[in-house]
Amino acid sequence: MLVPPTKWKGYDKGGHLFLPSYVMRTHGVKDQKEAIKSVPRKQLRKVFEALDILGGTKWRVNRRVHDVVETIWSRGGGIAGLVDKGNIPLPEQPETEDPDEIQKWKWSVKKTKKANRELHAERCDTELKLSVARKMREEDGFYYPHNLDFRGRAYPMHPHLSHLGSDLCRGVLEYAEGRPLGKSGLRWLKIHLANKYGGGIEKLSHESKLTFVEDHLPDIFDSAANPVDGNCWWINAEDPFQCLAACMDLSNALESSSPHGAVSHLPIHQDGSCNGLQHYAALGRDYMGAAAVNLVPGEKPADIYSEIAARVLDVVREDSMKDPATDPSVPLAKVLVDELRTWTLVAYRWIGSWSSRQ
Repeated sequence: MLVPPTKWKGYDKGGHLFLPSYVMRTHGVKDQKEAIKSVPRKQLRKVFEALDILGGTKWRVNRRVHDVVETIWSRGGGIAGLVDKGNIPLPEQPETEDPDEIQKWKWSVKKTKKANRELHAERCDTELKLSVARKMREEDGFYYPHNLDFRGRAYPMHPHLSHLGSDLCRGVLEYAEGRPLGKSGLRWLKIHLANKYGGGIEKLSHESKLTFVEDHLPDIFDSAANPVDGNCWWINAEDPFQCLAACMDLSNALESSSPHGAVSHLPIHQDGSCNGLQHYAALGRDYMGAAAVNLVPGEKPADIYSEIAARVLDVVREDSMKDPATDPSVPLAKVLVDELRTWTLVAYRWIGSWSSRQ
């Protein structure tokens, strides 16, 4: 919307000016619809206020990142997470009458056609997102009315280009109203860049993330100045377009006369880790559980999934060493222990190798 959404005042009162708008996505479930309509308005006041704040946030297209996306797309895509514009060639029919070989070829053709249909769907999705960006890029700003799903999670009502979409969507959107970074903001911008680069960096301590960014400043400056024809360091990131946006923002700040005074429009992402367990740990005053899900200060981010995987590996390893004559699960444990060991090693390989170089 080019103007702020109307404030929420009821089940179907708020959001868009003229289009039908509902505060909860019930997907035709009558009981949910009646339940939300029966709740006293006073009880929903805080929910309405939260949705109004989200809807009143002004966004705009990040034109520099959008230009990069369009350039890559015009050259055929296939990099930085963009789908390739070309189809996969169909396998040639073998010059044989062997029925097994013919059957393999038919299955291969079927598999390739299916993959090409999926690529076509991805291309359509990308074009939809880019068509919205093209239409909105000259606007000073725009707004996303929000509503809730059945769990109470808030989402933009626009289906294609939004700040909760893919890396492409998040990379080409920024706040319309910027703020001076300040000392804290500059630090968090660097941490955000490291998180968006990923590859295990996001699991390191904040200080290690800052060191990572300092070590790669030449790559960051090159990415910002020559995103398409330079060294393209940003393309190797897990979230390439968000990483590129952070490279551009950080470069602008560091190249200015006052980095702390530089105005930034970039959203800095922060998220809870395993929110359900966070609530359980807080309700039960469980210190160990709280430490595992980052509710208490720690040297580096805790990862409860890896922690559980390590414990499971210990249990399976013990089972694999038992006597198969008395325990029929030993052969299965021996197979699983290798799979679990491989998974755990992959999870920690990058973290360990990078930390050892510091």
